Amino acid sequence: MAKKDYYEVLGVSHNVSDADLKKSYRRLAMKFHPDRNKGNPDAEEKFKEAKEAYEVLTDPKKRSAYERFGHAGVDGHAGGSDGFSDIFGDVFGDIFGGGRQRSGSSRGSDLRYDLELNLEEAVAGSDIKIRVPVLVSCGSCGGSGAKKGSAPVTCSTCNGMGNVRMQQGFFSVQQTCPTCRGHGKQIKEPCRPCHGKGRVQENKTLSVKIPPGVDTGDRIRLSGEGEAAERGGQPGDLYVEVHVRDHKIFTRDGANLYCEVPISFPSATLGGELEVPTLGGKVKLKIPAETQTGKLFRLRGKGVKPVRGGAVGDLLCRVRIETPVRLTKEQRHLIRELNDSLAGGGSHHNPQEDSWVKGVKQFFDKLTG
Repeated sequence: MAKKDYYEVLGVSHNVSDADLKKSYRRLAMKFHPDRNKGNPDAEEKFKEAKEAYEVLTDPKKRSAYERFGHAGVDGHAGGSDGFSDIFGDVFGDIFGGGRQRSGSSRGSDLRYDLELNLEEAVAGSDIKIRVPVLVSCGSCGGSGAKKGSAPVTCSTCNGMGNVRMQQGFFSVQQTCPTCRGHGKQIKEPCRPCHGKGRVQENKTLSVKIPPGVDTGDRIRLSGEGEAAERGGQPGDLYVEVHVRDHKIFTRDGANLYCEVPISFPSATLGGELEVPTLGGKVKLKIPAETQTGKLFRLRGKGVKPVRGGAVGDLLCRVRIETPVRLTKEQRHLIRELNDSLAGGGSHHNPQEDSWVKGVKQFFDKLTG
């Protein structure tokens, strides 16, 4: 039988936050845990599905592989814990003030960097240099936190386990060791530059490759460029979140671009040809005679190629007829003559105005009838 989508199993969207992912898994684990559903194979199967989905989606590498290749990208790598209690304890441990210590060192925190781009940079793609303040592994102690020439020793309180067990009535509760804070090691002689933390503050300059077509809200992950883990371990990731600034000419909507083009009354009436801008240069736009304000013209393929693939969008130009201003006496006289000439044609020259006037008359007739 085909496996269910992991996001569907946990009832979350693809852009779910880590906190909401954990919350959703906790709810399902509580509901379907075998200890609460003895003799119910259906509940046990649902627990296993939720556990497998959670293990994949909380691992950045597995999650990336799953989103690219589906179940084929993670088959053989999911569900690798040694029983129900393992992941259950990791998720629920914080209810009791700390859970089972994971094997190996802790992972550093992920970071977010807000990057502002102009529209041209976002559409064409570019290489951007950013400067990020971040905690990095201490060069003096190599991240161990211990003074050079010394080394951390096994914690005497938890004997290197990283946690201690407390008896509370009938319950035995496992808590993070208060002495070593879950590390399993104690530092007798702390490193001076990092004060035993194994990390120091530094400003890193990084190069970010912006793929063509990104838009506001898109994120670029720089693996391993987040904070270093305390006292060694895998560093976190840096997520560069894109924000595209407003453009003076164009407005973007997905793959399409929009712009407003002011045209003169004579051009709209008699027709003509205009030069309009695109991100690739100027193009000619043919304006037919008797064009009305608000008319939308589509220039195919002059929009944006989406970052996730698909056809290039279009540029849509909406014309706006501009009323002449600062007229001379002679120009005013000519317009009055034109108006008199147009009025002689009745509704023939102004069908929309005539239709609107008739509609207003019918409206008032109904009110007074």
